[in-house]
Amino acid sequence: MSKDRLHRRDLMREQLAHQAARLMAEGGITDYAFAKRKAAKQLGAEDTQHLPSNDEVEMALRSFRALYQSESHPLVLHQLRQQALAVMQLLEPFHPFLTGSVLKGTAGEQSDINLLVYSDDEKAMMMFLLKHNLPFEGGEWSIHLMGRQQTVPSFTLKTETGVPVNIAVLPENARHSGSRKLGKQADTAAVKRLLNESVDNE
Repeated sequence: MSKDRLHRRDLMREQLAHQAARLMAEGGITDYAFAKRKAAKQLGAEDTQHLPSNDEVEMALRSFRALYQSESHPLVLHQLRQQALAVMQLLEPFHPFLTGSVLKGTAGEQSDINLLVYSDDEKAMMMFLLKHNLPFEGGEWSIHLMGRQQTVPSFTLKTETGVPVNIAVLPENARHSGSRKLGKQADTAAVKRLLNESVDNE
């Protein structure tokens, strides 16, 4: 491939990443794949094979929020993290971890809160939610675990603020598998530190 074509391809990837980020920031889209497809359609590049990676879109999203939502976004993020912490403290017997966009700092008003719990007893989680009268829906998460795609049970809590809290119940042995695919995780203490840091920075 010629240098010129390579350059054009990289430029298109960059444009698509920024357009997808804008759609996520302004349109409340939380699905990376959907945002990229929509961006490609808007830029007339529906048949492109060179869609940006999720990491590229995430970087563009960080830039967009810093540039255009520097006043509103930190508050939205702080509120989401506070809510995540409240649910994590409630689920303390299960030692939950925060993951996803709320932890990474790219979450917006339409984002879900995603928590991970390591347990071989999903019924214990269900009984706990029922005992505490927490309205929830049962479901499944598809997740890359120990080298393969697996389905794990999940519970989605309905909260007073309307932000869904997804709790994925992973097998106990996944805790020590060192799976990089699960992304970054933060326990209750780490989320508290994040909240304190954001207050200190104001």
